[in-house]
Amino acid sequence: MTVRRSALDGGFTVVTDDMPGLETASLGVYVDAGARHETPTQHGIAHLLEHMAFKGTATRGARDIAETIEAVGGHLNAYTSRDQTAYLARVLKADVPLAIELLADILQHSTFDPAELDKERAVVIQEIGEAEDSPDDIVFDHLQEAAFPDQPLGRPILGTRDTVAGFAADDLRGFLGHHYRRRRLVLAGAGALEHERVVELASRAFDILPRGDATRTEIARYAGGDRRQAKELEQVHLALAFPGVPIGDADYDAVQLFSILLGGGMSSRLFQEVRENRGLCYSVYSFAQSYADCGLFGIGAGTGEGEVAELVAVAAEVSMAAAESATVEELARARAQLKAGMMMALESSSARCEQLGRHMLLYRRVLSKEEMLARVDAVDIFHVRRAAKRVLKGARLTLSALGPIGRLETHDRVAARFG
Repeated sequence: MTVRRSALDGGFTVVTDDMPGLETASLGVYVDAGARHETPTQHGIAHLLEHMAFKGTATRGARDIAETIEAVGGHLNAYTSRDQTAYLARVLKADVPLAIELLADILQHSTFDPAELDKERAVVIQEIGEAEDSPDDIVFDHLQEAAFPDQPLGRPILGTRDTVAGFAADDLRGFLGHHYRRRRLVLAGAGALEHERVVELASRAFDILPRGDATRTEIARYAGGDRRQAKELEQVHLALAFPGVPIGDADYDAVQLFSILLGGGMSSRLFQEVRENRGLCYSVYSFAQSYADCGLFGIGAGTGEGEVAELVAVAAEVSMAAAESATVEELARARAQLKAGMMMALESSSARCEQLGRHMLLYRRVLSKEEMLARVDAVDIFHVRRAAKRVLKGARLTLSALGPIGRLETHDRVAARFG
């Protein structure tokens, strides 16, 4: 890796990785502001702002933006998460200047035209409806709400129909001006590009970003709880979770490895026992989700109404047994999966760009390949078992279920299975 980093005026950071042999480049502006930075009255505004960035600037209309990037065979994209927002471009190496100029234009000169805003509010409301029709997605929004009630981290990223319908252009400008500040933005690039040239282009293009820093978001407070919704579906969609660990925690890598050996692949304990041996479901997996200040560790599954009680019992039994008796052989397989995923990501300019941007927002530096691999290699089986017990034992369970849930046990009964 040839990672280079430059701090521009006011704290705006440029970080790149020149990847020899590629003919394309991936670039992204990563903003340290997402859904969890909203106030209650701003619920959904970070996501709507991401949509509106592509709907016209002082010199380009929405169609002009789309035609400009597609005329060179490139594409633009964006996403909003709970902790950040990203604006992405992928182009041929000759069109890196155009990509940077377009990203700078949409982030600094968007006009938020009222007619476009009316249309995009309607689009996002349709997106909310689509999410509500996707039970395997909405069950995790409900899980987040139950785990972090009455907090920004617990609210759905998309907002609600009422909040989205009420946003005006000035609301978008206010959120943008407050959070999109030089110190909180990173321009990351990977692939066929030159660092000095990217720095030169960025210095000229990103010329009116405000200085200073915004008010930091409140620290998350895990509460746990129960959120179940009876709905006429073919399956029960289920998610169980406990407090996980923050990204910088000493147990972070151990928890990631435990998640893989518990439910991260076809050889994992959950897959083998719940699906292969008992045929209780098609999909079962574990997850370890981490933020800067907190995390969630849990299990997700989809199963039939008649199988849900047994699935929960078996999943709890398998999880608790794994925390006590995870083996060296299982850890070796999990380690190989995690390291292979890291290495494969380094071969994709898009994934590499994403890694650069996220590392800079989270760590204020880019972790080297050698450092990441060494951290994974340093985790032994005793650390994995200790970390597994930390996330599974003694904490309040969060349960989210959607579908024909009549045979699902009470929250206290399910929690006791993990006792």
